Amino acid sequence: MASPATTAPLALIAAGGTGGHMFPAQALAELLLAEGWRVKLSTDDRGARYAGGFPEAVERSIVRSATTARGGLAGKLAAPLKIAAGVLSAQAAFRRNRPAVVIGFGGYPTIPAMSAAVTLGVPRMIHEQNGVMGRVNRLFAARVQRVACGTWPTDLPAGVLGLHTGNPVRQAVLDQTAAPYSPPGAGPLHLLVIGGSQGARVLSDVVPAAIAALPPHLRTRLRVSHQARTEDADRVIAAYADAGIAADVQPFFTDVPERLARAQLVVSRSGASSLADITVIGRPAILIPYAAATGDHQTANAQSLAEAGAALVHPESVLDAPSLTRDIRAILSDPARASQMASAALSLARPDAARRLYDLVTEIAR
Repeated sequence: MASPATTAPLALIAAGGTGGHMFPAQALAELLLAEGWRVKLSTDDRGARYAGGFPEAVERSIVRSATTARGGLAGKLAAPLKIAAGVLSAQAAFRRNRPAVVIGFGGYPTIPAMSAAVTLGVPRMIHEQNGVMGRVNRLFAARVQRVACGTWPTDLPAGVLGLHTGNPVRQAVLDQTAAPYSPPGAGPLHLLVIGGSQGARVLSDVVPAAIAALPPHLRTRLRVSHQARTEDADRVIAAYADAGIAADVQPFFTDVPERLARAQLVVSRSGASSLADITVIGRPAILIPYAAATGDHQTANAQSLAEAGAALVHPESVLDAPSLTRDIRAILSDPARASQMASAALSLARPDAARRLYDLVTEIAR
């Protein structure tokens, strides 16, 4: 008799090499496993760095892929050959162990698995996290059975219909869903600064100076958690120390959900996964969209939070320390406003996004 491990349906998740792709993929993987599926993750070496949070039961497959959008001439010329080799390898793997469904989360490492699914007729779908569809998802959007959207509205190719599922969040975030918000009062003030899975240099440039300019009655009570790139960490640590501000500066926080739950205010990029975490937990935010994001998708991501009154948005092109100081002070000095922003963020949450996505997976897998 075959064991359940071999008779259970196989879901292949293909995700690119950033936290923005990998975190929602991890959330779906957790739910699939809980529902009795086998799960395989297809990514590249870069993506594997963000796969540490995936359950051990998820089989990892490192694929060969590349992008023609970056790198020198030699790299761009070699990219199609690497992609073709990755596609052939994925096709061979599918013939040995055919998935019941393939789910792509975007990024160039998804090309081999999604291409193999198209050529071999495997049921397939994509999940787009951002308000503007990425290049690879756009390439496959008309060749899949379902297009799930994390941000609404999402700019889709002509003729493609999307379904708004929301962006799945990891179990660690779900554990903090709607955690009670402590409005800024007389005690310590927790401020979380996050720049996406790879940090953000502009936040390291501007945020410490903005916080140092706050009045003493706020500054001395601050407890700052600042995610900064390794190459920026020393100067960020020094800037906070010179201003007498208690700060924990790290290149990557493994406990972001817990820090979000403690925070009175979040200063963040507006990557889709970060916004999903912020809304599910429900915290006021100041958002600084990444100016170089493809299609300016981070500005599109931030729009719904700004319109709901959950966040203030500072375009990177005009970001400066004085304006950031003004807004941090305004929120931390007004408990009623901060609480209202937290409630507005929570109103946009979709903590059931992984379940919505799972329902689409099972629908097309039949």
